[in-house]
Amino acid sequence: MHWFETYRRRVTTAADAVSHIRSGHHVWIHAGCSNPEELVRAMVARAGELRDVEVSHLLTFGCADYVEPRYSGSFRHRALFIGANVRQAIHEGRADFVPIHLSEVPRLIASGRLVVDVALIHITPPDEHGFCSFGVGVDSTKAAAERAAVVIALVNRRMPRSLGDAFIHVSKLTQVVEVDRPILELPQRAEVGDTALRIGRHIAGLIADGATLQMGIGEIPDAVLLSLTDKRHLGIHTEMFSDGMVELFENGVVTNEAKTLHRGKIIASFVLGSKKTFDFLDNNPSIEFHPSDYVNDPLIVAQNEKMVAINSAIAVDLTGQVCADSIGASIYSGFGGQLDFIRGASRSKGGKPVIALPATAKDGAISRITDTLAEGSGVVTTRADVHYVVTEYGVASLHGKSLRERSRELIAIAHPSFRDQLCSAARARNLL
Repeated sequence: MHWFETYRRRVTTAADAVSHIRSGHHVWIHAGCSNPEELVRAMVARAGELRDVEVSHLLTFGCADYVEPRYSGSFRHRALFIGANVRQAIHEGRADFVPIHLSEVPRLIASGRLVVDVALIHITPPDEHGFCSFGVGVDSTKAAAERAAVVIALVNRRMPRSLGDAFIHVSKLTQVVEVDRPILELPQRAEVGDTALRIGRHIAGLIADGATLQMGIGEIPDAVLLSLTDKRHLGIHTEMFSDGMVELFENGVVTNEAKTLHRGKIIASFVLGSKKTFDFLDNNPSIEFHPSDYVNDPLIVAQNEKMVAINSAIAVDLTGQVCADSIGASIYSGFGGQLDFIRGASRSKGGKPVIALPATAKDGAISRITDTLAEGSGVVTTRADVHYVVTEYGVASLHGKSLRERSRELIAIAHPSFRDQLCSAARARNLL
């Protein structure tokens, strides 16, 4: 039990722990529901002592006070995926956005191109061998903890213990702050709307028994899950999952028995959900967490036969270009794992990459199937990578088709009130 003595010596207060952070340091923050808020608040409380500290992370929930204008001389955020708590700072130029595939983030850290001097992580208490689990999120944080010179751990008695490649030994922890409080939860939607349900039913029609699924968060993924209750022996290989997947597992729809990679196991990198998901995850041998450079690697994804990747979009133009990270020139989110899984599914035997979106935005005022993408829009998934696009009006199959054929397919799934306008635009471009 020598490790236990080491661990106890490193237990301290949040204020003392973050005293290791110096001006000019690059700090990594555990993402998603794992945001170590006590450490973040303690770091921000030292703003008057610090200058030019770079704070990097993926989407987080909860506290992100370091992006407030009053702290601009002390902290600058580097976002690898933009969440609501930092979006305004990005738009106002007080924070920076890095467009990158999620599969590449751990290697970016390991190579030193994304510098991590200090990692603020949120983990379980140690087991009998001195290993702590990264809990609800391995993602890219394991790579950050392995690279950082200083690792400050928030050790939470209520953090669920995830299994797989999801552990760090107490000997790697510089300081430990112990807490006993609930994990941050993803706000749950009261109900799924009719438009999303219609989209979900169309996507369910593309999913065969024995398929392996990837999907994200939001109303459309929730609707897909609700539409799969009559399927059998589905598998999961996804960067993240939430409450809806738990229900399918408990109802016997997800068994992972037909998977061709990691048979019998749910493979993921993090969860965004409620206590229901966290309780399901805790010490569950049917789930393996791995870092995102493994889970999201297209060559790994492709080893799952009948892999169905379901991802969302902000807009799709008539040639099949997918904008998913910006509204015009205004960056909204990030690349995440969309193209990782789209390309992985496209290489899978019997795989189906799917882009799903409602046909309109702003209460029907704007068509999301567009002649051309709005000026400044980013293309996350290229027209050559797109196979299926789904709206509430149906499924457009684009792979291997000409621009003329694509235009017809996409206009057919646009909202009826915009189809004539889209036809006129297509004719003007000689697409029809």
